[in-house]
Amino acid sequence: MQHRHFNIPIFIPHAACPHKCIFCDQKSISDTAKPPSYKEMRSIIETRLNTIPADSEIEIAFFGGTFTGIPVNKQEQYLKLANEYIDQGRISGIRMSTRPDCIDSQILRFLKKYNVTAIELGIQSTDRDVLRKAERGHSKEDIIDAARLIKESGIALGMQMMPGLPEDTYKKTIDTAGTIIGLKANTVRVYPCLVIKGTKLEELYLSGKYNPLSLEDAVSWCADLLQMFDDAGISVIKMGLHPSEGLVSGNFLTAGPFHLSFRELVLSEIWRRLLKNLMDSDRNSELLLYVNPSELNYAIGYKSCNRIMLLKKFGKVIFKTESLIRGRNYKHEHY
Repeated sequence: MQHRHFNIPIFIPHAACPHKCIFCDQKSISDTAKPPSYKEMRSIIETRLNTIPADSEIEIAFFGGTFTGIPVNKQEQYLKLANEYIDQGRISGIRMSTRPDCIDSQILRFLKKYNVTAIELGIQSTDRDVLRKAERGHSKEDIIDAARLIKESGIALGMQMMPGLPEDTYKKTIDTAGTIIGLKANTVRVYPCLVIKGTKLEELYLSGKYNPLSLEDAVSWCADLLQMFDDAGISVIKMGLHPSEGLVSGNFLTAGPFHLSFRELVLSEIWRRLLKNLMDSDRNSELLLYVNPSELNYAIGYKSCNRIMLLKKFGKVIFKTESLIRGRNYKHEHY
């Protein structure tokens, strides 16, 4: 039986980041102004542990900054606290985010000593022009070298990409996904680029020098990405930024394809593409569709969009579940 996975996120905004990328304001994204104190970290962990079901797989996750760039004694302080919970059997490991140019063999040996189980590289893109325009401060070669070192160390490799940055195109985004697949990442997060207030990207947007992806394009691009990663056996653990209070209220967001149900929109689009083939049927009778229970909501579509599409062809559309159907497959009958 596969256990459900949970992260306990500890946000360390801008910690040790050697560059301030044009799109980034971690304070706005995470609603966190400064790294939590040792006492606050313990409170966060204990509070979350009390809400997570028994028999779950749990990792403490240090997100928001460049963890491997902060002073070693500070890293050690964080990791020792997390290891207390590993020793108690209450969590299974530690994951963290960092930059490709802040990884080397010595760093990885240190992290393995403290039971780090996964490292997520914020790469955003593998296109040289996109990286330069975003002021990332690292190269495609840095990405490839860091990813290979992590895989060779035995630590799970996660990668984070950001479609829609300045100079980005659909082809460049697909090429980035292809590189991630070639590097055999274990997990990926996909964050369509948003224009956050107070960033250099906002200046470009307000001056007319940058246009973010529309919500429709972001959903379409991400539907293609999700299918690519699924086909490669890579788990997409996040699609779209976490809806922090500042993003939901609009206080931190100037423009871009933000949506509270972004992943649902993407999965609904994948199902729309699958089900639109039924619209070519020469029959306009009533339609009965069988799908896996886990796919039912997406097959029906966000706000029933796919059901509504099918009703343009069929007099009645009924969705039913069948556990023997796997993945995004379906069976249909006319009656």
